[in-house]
Amino acid sequence: MTLIPVPPRVSRRSRRSESAAGRLADLLCSALRDSHVVRGNERPGWAVVVPVKLLAGAKTRLQGYGDAAREQLALSFAADVVETALACPAVRRVLVVTDDARAAGLLRALGAAVVADAPAAGLNRALGHGAALLQQAAPDEGVVAVASDLPALRAAELAVVLAAVPTGRRVFVPDAESSGSTVLAAAPGIGLDPAFGAGSRMRHLQLGALEVPGGAGLRRDVDTPADLAAAVALGVGRHTAAALAMPATSPSSPDGARWCDEHPG
Repeated sequence: MTLIPVPPRVSRRSRRSESAAGRLADLLCSALRDSHVVRGNERPGWAVVVPVKLLAGAKTRLQGYGDAAREQLALSFAADVVETALACPAVRRVLVVTDDARAAGLLRALGAAVVADAPAAGLNRALGHGAALLQQAAPDEGVVAVASDLPALRAAELAVVLAAVPTGRRVFVPDAESSGSTVLAAAPGIGLDPAFGAGSRMRHLQLGALEVPGGAGLRRDVDTPADLAAAVALGVGRHTAAALAMPATSPSSPDGARWCDEHPG
């Protein structure tokens, strides 16, 4: 008589967990199908998650340029971040978390995978969602959250930070004002535990992340006209440069110049 193996009993909670894990894996596999994945390096690499807000509500402190130009700048910042991250030798994939259809289309075309902001509960929940998807798909890779408003970011700057992540630890890079954070990286097998937002430098320290120095482009996030001017002085990526070349967006335009004079910070 042939014996039929009996599967072990699985609790309802276990079944739900396995089902949820399966859905996460299916979602990311679908998102990554047409994305750019760097291969050919046997060493464990890094997966980048970039959160992108709905453009209609992004970068409101640049509103003096007008809504259309403000949205274009926010999209251009994110495009430069994605393109630069994909150019970093240590990065194997980039995942964008966004509900903005316009941003999703451009960033997917640049080579990123894109998933919806399923939690729809703010920046850190979006990052946690993206990190969970990436860790489910490739548990041997580290996960790094990179802010979407770093138009002067250089691939070499990101590579230096990722090389500095100790086994089993998390590190972060403070922003130019040393009050917030622009990057948070977790070694393979370690939860990301993001705590971005105002005052995030101290929160990340309190949560046990190590602070590491970052290059000027990696620390220069852009919220205000003064921030944008500082990023331009460092040298911005091609998407932001193109957006700034548009007459309505240029600080030399009447509206842009007036806004910069009245709102320097």
